[in-house]
Formats: sequence, structure tokens, C-alpha cells
Amino acid sequence: MKIALGADHAGFELKEYIKKMLLEKNIHVIDVGTEGETSVDYPDFALKVALLVSSKEVNRGILVCGTGIGMSIVANKVKGIRASFVQDIYTAIQSRKHLDANVLALGGRITGKGLAEEIVRVWLETPFEGGRHQRRIEKINEWEKKTQ
Repeated sequence: MKIALGADHAGFELKEYIKKMLLEKNIHVIDVGTEGETSVDYPDFALKVALLVSSKEVNRGILVCGTGIGMSIVANKVKGIRASFVQDIYTAIQSRKHLDANVLALGGRITGKGLAEEIVRVWLETPFEGGRHQRRIEKINEWEKKTQ
């Protein structure tokens, strides 16, 4: 599995923690930045990750900003992206089972490292259920085709 990972300054510390965790699990990581806690603009990193996912250069993406909200909004502007802002285990599981989320957004200022590690683990391990949920994804895809 290949994961694109990106963060702004507020998510830098948690991004680095997640990167280490993924590498320890022998998951290939493409880190698009940022490389420190100097203030940067979150849309730059959200778009880099979303474009890597939408082009299928990576399997999924993980984004971290202060709250996770800004990153998820930006990523969802890219065709084919289903980014989910997640704060707990249940929504991590549901975002995969029902929504086939391909980008995970976390809040570096609101999500502790232990919880983030567990969210990432279950998000990566949970398969998409398909069935009626696939029909709903197809409706989203049709709407994207009409509007982009």
C-alpha cells in the first residue's frame, strides 16, 4: 500500500508521528510536507495529497491540519476524492465501510497521538462494503461528472 501524507504547520508534529508509524508497518509513504512548524497554507498540502490519490499514484491519503476541517474541505474539491474528517474510531470505520473514503483528515490540535494511531490503523484495515453503498458512490461520481 502507498499512502500520501501531508500537513500544515499545525499538523506537522502529528504527521511525523503517523509517518513513523506507517513506515514501521512497512507502508510506503509519500510525504508532501510541510517540513516544520513555520506557518504555511494548508490548501497547498491538501491539494498535493488529493491529486496523488485522484491520479491513483497512491492508494490513499492522510492529511493533518489544526482541526482537520480545512484539509477535508480542500481535498473534497478534487474530482474522485472522498475525504473524511474523523475524530473517533467509529467514524473512521464508517468512512471506509459506507463511503469508501480515500482520504483521511485529522486535527493535529484536537487528536492525541494514541487516538490518531488507532484511527489510522482501523481506517487502513477497514474494507468498503459495496452493495447499496456502491450505488451511492456512483451517484456522487455522476454528480462530479456533471459539475466539473
